[in-house]
Amino acid sequence: MDRARQGRPGVRRRVGAALAVGAAAALAVTSLAAPAQSADVKAADAAAADVNVAKNAGFESDLSNWTCSANSGAAVTSPVHGGTKALKATPAGQDKAECVQIVKVKPNSTYKLSSWVQGGYAYLGARGTGTTDVSTWTPGDAAWKQLSTSFTTGANTTSVTVYTHGWYGQSAYYADDVSVLGPDGGGGTDPVEIPAVPSGLAAGTTTSTSVPLSWTPVSTATGYTVYRDGTKVASVSGASTTVTGLTPETTYSFQVSASNAAGESAKSTAVSARTAKGGGGDGGTVPKHALTGYWQNFDNGATVQKLRDVSSQYDIIAVSFADATTTPGQITFNLDPAVGYSSTADFKADIAAKHSAGKSVILSVGGEKGTISVNSDASATAFANSAYALMQEYGFDGVDIDLENGLNPTYMTKALRQLAAKAGSKLVLTMAPQTIDMQSTSGGYFQTALNVKDILTVVNMQYYNSGSMLGCDGKVYSQGSVDFLTALACIQLEGGLDPSQVGIGVPASTRGAGSGYVAPSVVNNALDCLTRGTGCGSFKPSKTYPGLRGAMTWSTNWDATAGNAWSNAVGPKVHSLP
Repeated sequence: MDRARQGRPGVRRRVGAALAVGAAAALAVTSLAAPAQSADVKAADAAAADVNVAKNAGFESDLSNWTCSANSGAAVTSPVHGGTKALKATPAGQDKAECVQIVKVKPNSTYKLSSWVQGGYAYLGARGTGTTDVSTWTPGDAAWKQLSTSFTTGANTTSVTVYTHGWYGQSAYYADDVSVLGPDGGGGTDPVEIPAVPSGLAAGTTTSTSVPLSWTPVSTATGYTVYRDGTKVASVSGASTTVTGLTPETTYSFQVSASNAAGESAKSTAVSARTAKGGGGDGGTVPKHALTGYWQNFDNGATVQKLRDVSSQYDIIAVSFADATTTPGQITFNLDPAVGYSSTADFKADIAAKHSAGKSVILSVGGEKGTISVNSDASATAFANSAYALMQEYGFDGVDIDLENGLNPTYMTKALRQLAAKAGSKLVLTMAPQTIDMQSTSGGYFQTALNVKDILTVVNMQYYNSGSMLGCDGKVYSQGSVDFLTALACIQLEGGLDPSQVGIGVPASTRGAGSGYVAPSVVNNALDCLTRGTGCGSFKPSKTYPGLRGAMTWSTNWDATAGNAWSNAVGPKVHSLP
């Protein structure tokens, strides 16, 4: 914040008397006239010694070095112009919220005084200069505006009071990045210098709604600010990020600045990038036959993965799981440090990379321990708004509904339709009900699936942790067999879902579920049975469903633990279905 040092402190060059005499003698011999030192050089020498003599000029150390009348001032984290904090001062009654600092100055010297302000009436000035005291003001602005003036110190002046204040009866004002630029008066300046301007800004492979950016790290920076078409869109700690929520087939200009406790650098050279053509979500249209895998945002003993490590066999990756908030229906996402990402930006970059590979990445809501409840109009709206916000922030293509503790079909339908209205045709919507949830079309999950059939991508029922269930022929089938998979899938296929909306969900290994594991060969037999009429057990459907979407597994992590044996066997089968 504190925009200290417009140049580098240095020692003014001095010419010794002996050197002057020697130079004069040389000129006398050669009869050459020495050019006078230019005004530009002298000005450069003077500027090299100029420093910001204000301390804690960006309020990063709260109100250290500052005194505000009637306790009217405080350091806040928003809005800020640079760094992480700014001053907020609120006039009240007969107090105009003046905040002052006494700075040390040199006599007979000129100083440039400036500050960025926002909000209500704001004044900036200096008194006790020994010459003419100065001030400047603005009637207020919704955006940051720089006030600037200058003053000259008197022959005996060694300190000056600089101040900001608002006006009686007006709203609060904000101030940030105060600068009193001139010769060091003996008090020094903040020890940290503003970082250099970042270089090497480059855009990676874009998707229809996101652009990955990276740049060369600046050694003294503690953070970076990313600008899109001149507007701040992200603040990150690392030297990369992915800007999301963009419009397909649109060209954008990006810049980045570096910051630390001293303030924010100038913006980098701009780089332009054009988003890809839209359609079917950022990762492209989900393929006719797709393999879905759940990625664990936690460590439970399975192989810990980053998204970049997930097998390329998976077409839809469901990030597990979203978290509930204190607001009913609202969801959020918290990246678990246990999965090894150095930053959220790194995670977002992996999502963008999967998009570039034609994959869809969605956020799963619920799970065994999920506590998210959508049972009112307000909670439905909260769900839709928060889910869409996460899609915009991270680049998720949609959501997966995995509410294993029940759902209200009326309000979940409202929530999903509101989300679809925001996301448009690119939304990827999947569900992962338990077997009991899909035994009848009167069940809440089945009702919800039918209610949103026009926007539903696939239902990947969990054919595990179940026990025996009825098939579509009214017979009882035990889990762990090809008949269990095909006879239960038949209920959905004949109950109103399109074949493209039906998938078979199974554990990736014996460790992936408490019961119900079947070998990949059994899954492949069930896929053949349903799509081709071959490989069936005792149950054989009355017709085939060649449009069947595919299969799902819990989880990509347990699959990796077993050497990706599941995806390496089932993936090629899914992708070769008719």
